[in-house]
Amino acid sequence: MNLSKFYISTLFCFLALLSAAQEKRWSLDDCISHAIEHNISVKQIEISEQSKAVTVDLARYDFLPVLSGTANHSWTLVDQPDAQTGVVGQRTMQESAVGLSLGIDIFDGLQKQKRLAKARLEHVASVYQVQKMKEDIALSVINSYLQIIFNKELVHTNQVQLDYDENEVNRVQILVKAGAVPAGDLLDVKATVASSTQRLISAQNELIIAKLNLAQLLQIRDYEKFDVVDSDYVVQASELMLYTPEEITNRAFESLTNIKTAELKVQLAEKEVQISKGAYYPKLTGFYNFGSNVHYQDRLLGSVPSARLDPIGFVEGSGQRVMRQGMMNIYGGPESFFRQIDNNKSSVFGLSLTVPIFNGLKARKTVKLNQLALEQMQYEKEAEELKLEQLVFKAYTDTKSSFQSYEASVVTLESREKSLEYARERYAVGLINIFELNQNQNLYVTAQSNLLKAKYDYIFKNKIVEYYFGLPLFKRN
Repeated sequence: MNLSKFYISTLFCFLALLSAAQEKRWSLDDCISHAIEHNISVKQIEISEQSKAVTVDLARYDFLPVLSGTANHSWTLVDQPDAQTGVVGQRTMQESAVGLSLGIDIFDGLQKQKRLAKARLEHVASVYQVQKMKEDIALSVINSYLQIIFNKELVHTNQVQLDYDENEVNRVQILVKAGAVPAGDLLDVKATVASSTQRLISAQNELIIAKLNLAQLLQIRDYEKFDVVDSDYVVQASELMLYTPEEITNRAFESLTNIKTAELKVQLAEKEVQISKGAYYPKLTGFYNFGSNVHYQDRLLGSVPSARLDPIGFVEGSGQRVMRQGMMNIYGGPESFFRQIDNNKSSVFGLSLTVPIFNGLKARKTVKLNQLALEQMQYEKEAEELKLEQLVFKAYTDTKSSFQSYEASVVTLESREKSLEYARERYAVGLINIFELNQNQNLYVTAQSNLLKAKYDYIFKNKIVEYYFGLPLFKRN
């Protein structure tokens, strides 16, 4: 019996843990981290950043000398007399050659140095692009997350209001039976319950849509079980409002990646101009070549006397032929491969100077095109700075006005709440009718909704100002 109770307890604990795991609630940091980690565009641009890092290595390796080896073997068919018999016939001659060459650029107009500097700038720019994309994703997640919290509070507010209205139906029913209020008041109260129910259903639907939007942004398919941590954001005046828009703009120039990227584009255009001007300069190259070859032909080893007598001339006057003993050549096979390699080796080294004289004005026109591109990048940088100034000023103004709107909404809600309490007291003693009471109640519900909208509108806009000020939107690894 005790064992059965243990199994049952264990089972309930397991189910409770499983349910808790399935009902995980996501914090804002969790949402941002997950969105950045699983975003396909981020992964693609991170691969691009890794490619730029490899490009830096390639530009660095261009300074190393170029070493290459060659080897070939050839067959040549020729008609020539045999060295021993003198008979003409087709013969196959073979030859092998090996070589090693080393080359290094001594001066090329500093183009390699400029290409390396350009590659490093491109890598830094790609790092900024990755960061910018992560920041954009974080802002989208923050906006969607706050939208869920707003809809949750709106659902709660409407639920509380509906509960009150339903209680009010019961109270008015008692008053109607007692003859204290007309029966029409009960119909009006029931209509109010129906309106409150509609508002609650609408708020619940908006909450579902907000959760769906964030779940899709996080690429979570099981969005039906998706939920976030209930957060109660305390609204207070932002310390950033103590700064001027100009001070926030200066901080934005120092911290925002899009401004840094614009500056890097100008520097990259400058490097392109410098690289293209390098074509005006002569190019000095050092080289060293080592080579050797091998012949696969019979070689003459020497000669020995033969039985044959060869005439070498005549005696003057008598005309008698002068003879000498003939010689016979002795042939052997070719020398060994490695001996020939050693005997036939050669080395060549020197300097090669290439001076550009005329190339169809291509170098001059390339420099001109790059100078125009540089000028274009400078204008784009100025446009980006002007755009940022406008965005910062707008964000600053919007945040300031949204906080003022929030404060006004707080005052309005407090006034509507007191007005509603006073209206309920007057209705209870018959000084006003149910229509006037419902009007006060609707104004109170509207004030609650406006306060929530103003609250989360201010929170998000303040996040934008914090972003421009250089405060991190998420935890960086």
